Amino acid sequence: MALLSALLIGLVFGAGIAVSGMANPAKVLNFFDVAGAWDPSLAFVMGGALAVTFAGYRLVLRRPAPAFDIRFNLPQRHDIDAALVGGSALFGIGWGLAGFCPGGAIPALGLLRPEPVVFTATMIVGIMVAKAVQDMRRRCS
Repeated sequence: MALLSALLIGLVFGAGIAVSGMANPAKVLNFFDVAGAWDPSLAFVMGGALAVTFAGYRLVLRRPAPAFDIRFNLPQRHDIDAALVGGSALFGIGWGLAGFCPGGAIPALGLLRPEPVVFTATMIVGIMVAKAVQDMRRRCS
């Protein structure tokens, strides 16, 4: 049941990305082009997502446990370290250059265009490299 729930949530998320136009990298890149063809719609999509998330967390966290797990898996760390800053910077640079973030690229794979395929493949390689570096650092410490 948990897998089915995850699938349905992913489908709703992907549909929202597609309907809002955020699977189109040109629309995202136009948001960053404040001196040219600026398109503020990304700000409205993000604002709507923040509002839904804020309300959802307030409602769901009143429960003693999630529906398909024994406890909530919330972040335990609140510090800002080099890995967080570096990862955030790489995410932003990649998003600004490609016009895709993972949330927009995965639904865009369904368009069968090469851009989201290349982005997703390089993202997976980046994840694998980051994991290998983390593992190597753990072994050396």
